[in-house]
Amino acid sequence: MLDLLEVAKGRLDDPDTGWNMGSFGAIAEFHHLVGDPPAEATGDLSRATARGGIRLDTLAGVRPIAFETLSPKPHRWSQAVALCLPEQEAIMNRRDKLTELGPDTAALRPEDDGAILFDMGLAQPQVDFCIRTSDLELLSVLRAAIGKSLFEQGNPAMGAILKAHPHRVALTRLGRVEVYQMIGGPDTGGKSPEGPHTHVLPKLLRAERTHSANTPIPDGWVPCAYFHPGNPVFDRVGADKDFDLEYFEAFQELLKPWGIAEYTSAKDAVWAALRAGESAEHHAEPETRLGRAGLRNAIRQWRRKEGDTSVVQTWAERFDRGTLETEDENPGH
Repeated sequence: MLDLLEVAKGRLDDPDTGWNMGSFGAIAEFHHLVGDPPAEATGDLSRATARGGIRLDTLAGVRPIAFETLSPKPHRWSQAVALCLPEQEAIMNRRDKLTELGPDTAALRPEDDGAILFDMGLAQPQVDFCIRTSDLELLSVLRAAIGKSLFEQGNPAMGAILKAHPHRVALTRLGRVEVYQMIGGPDTGGKSPEGPHTHVLPKLLRAERTHSANTPIPDGWVPCAYFHPGNPVFDRVGADKDFDLEYFEAFQELLKPWGIAEYTSAKDAVWAALRAGESAEHHAEPETRLGRAGLRNAIRQWRRKEGDTSVVQTWAERFDRGTLETEDENPGH
């Protein structure tokens, strides 16, 4: 039986494991950047670098859901573990206007204690998405906009935020992620910086969804944090790499107890058939979307692990020929 606390501690110290907290459209990510010093332990379940950090305040009542999602690229798949709470326990304040929360007394680093927190008013179910600043000029603009939507026409606050690049702080019932790097936009060449970063996407926010449709979270549960162990087929910056058997097997050990049976049973059935050299013609496609994802990922993983034999090629031709359903290489976004 896996111990979630011990797994979390190990993953916090693993530079190839990324973390995030947020909702569908507002997310704060903590990743270790290759070449940076190791993250500093700022608590038992708290880590920080010069670029950002994460703290898990509790794991009480958490249900871990391990899952794999299809990639648009037929030689890949993504993997993650969602840390979920029952819906009624996961919901945050859902403020829909810019709100001053006062000095931050729970910052990850001592030098950030006392800076002023503002809830951006994104009204998301399981995250209060905040900014934190001591910049007097930005504070003046923000305080003048309290009680207004950041997206209200003529509101100068969002422009001031993009110009000043304050810290972003995502608060959930499980803890927080802090990002100190610049906000992706005009000052960063239109893209998010590598390592810790945030995304706030107004179009997606309007859906008021807790997670992507491709993330298989059971009804009644809400993901409050995710961790993304090192992937066996692509690296931290998304580039293809040679198949990593150690990373593959490590995640399968999480998937066994924490995966959804509908998905894992579909994978197991494909692998059993391939081991026996059975033809794809004798295998029925699962009726559910999750089962079909399990079938297709099982084929992809067999090809990468065991080699591209004529037998597995017939399975791919029958069941994994291109993008048949919505796919997502960024689960949790």
